[in-house]
Amino acid sequence: MKLYTYFRSSAAYRVRIALNLKGLAYEAVPVHLLRDGGQHLADEYLGVNPSGLVPALQTDDIVLSQSMAIIEYLEEVHPLAPLLPRDALGRARVRELAQIIACDIHPICNLRVLKYLVKHLGQSEEAKTDWYRHWVIEGLRSLESHLARNPGTGSFCHGDTPTMADCFLVPQVFNAKRFDIDVDAYPTIARINALCVDLPAFKAAHPGQQPDAE
Repeated sequence: MKLYTYFRSSAAYRVRIALNLKGLAYEAVPVHLLRDGGQHLADEYLGVNPSGLVPALQTDDIVLSQSMAIIEYLEEVHPLAPLLPRDALGRARVRELAQIIACDIHPICNLRVLKYLVKHLGQSEEAKTDWYRHWVIEGLRSLESHLARNPGTGSFCHGDTPTMADCFLVPQVFNAKRFDIDVDAYPTIARINALCVDLPAFKAAHPGQQPDAE
């Protein structure tokens, strides 16, 4: 099993966490998003993933892209160390929390959007950073409210074992901190993140531990 990954990609980070939590071995294949004009745009990689994004998971049978689809696939094929609760409502809630990050925050704050703001819309680096911080803060406020008010929140985003929601939360917090966002302003998020990052599966998935880390 191969995971096409970039050390700082939050989407790839999510999948690395999920693979580690499930104890699944994989070969990391680095795809640098900045080097050589963006290795994800090269014909060689587009032959793997026509979307030109990371991550992509390759097995003997399939190539899958999109972090949520990959994690859901891993959950179905490798059900041990489950990342979704058994009950339908619990599964829906975990997906809801993950999608707040994957659908509301990430798409408008990822690298290609930030590059477009500067290169094509003529925005300054300061304006780009303001854009990123605004939408991440809006998203974290929403996520904090969902977590803080729901009794389903336990030690982790849902209950007392890591779920797919935690796989999404930790990379988003990592990126927020890179842009000097005060995550302590969101105490439930900060508490869950602190617990997660101390676990071996999360430590091994950290960007600084990847073979292509800079």
